[in-house]
Amino acid sequence: MIEKLDGMSKDLVRENVEKLKELFPSIVKEGKIDFEELELLLGENINRSKEHYSFVWNGKTEATKLAQKRSTGTLRPCVADSVGRNGEKGVWDNETKNLYIEGDNLEVLKLLQASYNGRIKMIYIDPPYNTGHDFVYKDNFEDNLKNYKEITGQAQKSNAESDGRYHTNWLNMMYPRLKLARNLLDKDGVIFISIDDNEVANLKKICDEIFGENNFVACICQKHRDGISNDKIISNNHNFLLMYAKSFEKIHANRKNYGITRTEEDFKNYKKNDNDGKGFYTLNPVTGPGGARKGNPYYEILGVANYWRYSKETMQNLIDEGKVVKINNNLYQKSYKNDYLGKKKGSSTWWDVGTTSQGTIEVKNILGKSYFDFAKPVSLITYILDYIDIEENDIILDFFSGSATTAQAVLEFGFQKNIKLNFIMVQLPELTEPYSEAFKDGFQTICEIGKERIRRAGKKIKNQLTSDNAQLTNKGQEENNCQLSSVNCQLDIGFKVLKLDTSNLKKWNNEPTKDAEEVAKRIQISMDYMEEGREEIDLVYEIMIKYGINLTNPVEKTANGKAYIVTGETYKLLICSAPNITLEDVEAFSNESVGTYLFADRCFTDDNLLINAQEILKAKNKEMRLF
Repeated sequence: MIEKLDGMSKDLVRENVEKLKELFPSIVKEGKIDFEELELLLGENINRSKEHYSFVWNGKTEATKLAQKRSTGTLRPCVADSVGRNGEKGVWDNETKNLYIEGDNLEVLKLLQASYNGRIKMIYIDPPYNTGHDFVYKDNFEDNLKNYKEITGQAQKSNAESDGRYHTNWLNMMYPRLKLARNLLDKDGVIFISIDDNEVANLKKICDEIFGENNFVACICQKHRDGISNDKIISNNHNFLLMYAKSFEKIHANRKNYGITRTEEDFKNYKKNDNDGKGFYTLNPVTGPGGARKGNPYYEILGVANYWRYSKETMQNLIDEGKVVKINNNLYQKSYKNDYLGKKKGSSTWWDVGTTSQGTIEVKNILGKSYFDFAKPVSLITYILDYIDIEENDIILDFFSGSATTAQAVLEFGFQKNIKLNFIMVQLPELTEPYSEAFKDGFQTICEIGKERIRRAGKKIKNQLTSDNAQLTNKGQEENNCQLSSVNCQLDIGFKVLKLDTSNLKKWNNEPTKDAEEVAKRIQISMDYMEEGREEIDLVYEIMIKYGINLTNPVEKTANGKAYIVTGETYKLLICSAPNITLEDVEAFSNESVGTYLFADRCFTDDNLLINAQEILKAKNKEMRLF
């Protein structure tokens, strides 16, 4: 029997069940999970108390189900808005690895599950802060894709503080999106979330649940404004930046790679030297800050009794190593410069990484006007990228893209460091206000502003590269020419634009009926196989999404023009939706260096042709599937 695609996004519930089966094979009874058996295996780790600690709100159960509900939607290529790798607008370039996706980020995150599961190195989001003025998208638990289609083209509304579900609405929006986002993170991936006082407590609680309390890294205070607000008792000049890891153990093992590279300024107090070959050091007290209140141990050692930051055994080892010394009836630890060389520094206060005023100016500088009042500065994102030691070919995701600061930062950081980085931006096409400067200037949605910003940011980088080229070429030095060649090779200022929509195939949009077989036959022979206005390339990308293929992989037409070939790092996939193909067509397809062949129902006029096609491919060890 030929396997057939069902037109749905990745089945996350089924995946969770399969993971349980793998861990505990004995819990599977007649294809179902036996929870009594599972409880038996987990022993005393089961919490049966009705009064245990938990964070609940009205709608949490539905929000959880919403994250698990499969999507029937798709992402349609938009060539006109796309940019080629070298900056040409209106080009769908197989070489560019960047994506800009318009649509409700909940549905988009569902559609990305198969293609990008465990592949994202870093997620940064700046979601609505729920201040009563910003827009909070209200999901429809029954049919969110239909809900999205209905609100597209309509004015969005803020989440009013007077609403009795004020915090609930925000939590119901954030919870399913974060659950889906976690699946996309690489094993050593991290997520940063900007937020203010209004929802930081609630955000911390849902992140502890979704990512795990043990994977919490830090709550960073980031200065976001310079001015003083006179209408407040205390002027709030900072935002919070919550940082979680997919696996704290993984990034803790690599912690020397996290933080900002130390400079000589960091070692200005390392002036002491015993001339014993250990180098320069500084002295720090070994007393335990907070004393008994912080749980520091109290004991006497070297004739000094106090609360200490180390256990008595550890302290004695440090004394034996000559790293703890007694001076003026107190104990001090020698911190050697050589112990920190090559390591990075980091703290939870980021006071010099840019403000929203700076971010607003950056938008004005690149677009001519300040269309956003509180845009994040590029320097914040580049600081994060540097902080986590981003690497070649890493993917950065921002599913509340807004003004597209993250995209510009990724482009600039990659150019400065001469490494290939890829971004995925996701943004709801919120309408700009009719009276706004953006609307007057022709930007009808936030997406249009974001895409134009990325185009101009890329052009700016290209102009900089052209200037650098001229300078290096004039010098005529071989080393500089090699450097020039390397930068040219790495540069990718393009991006593919895709837009969320319903499925391209009518049969995947229609609900099953009692006459499903008759409907299928009618669709198969009908010229109305796909939804009106859809093209074959739309269908190709839908198959890629639902088959789990990277959306930036090269797509080319076959020689006879009846199919498309998708090329990955280790595979090739042929997708054919042409009606009434012949065995000669199948023979021609079989000669391609392709491992898996996907055919639409309508490709074959009858079952005999289908069986013969299967035999032709089987004889050449090719896999065949239908959709």
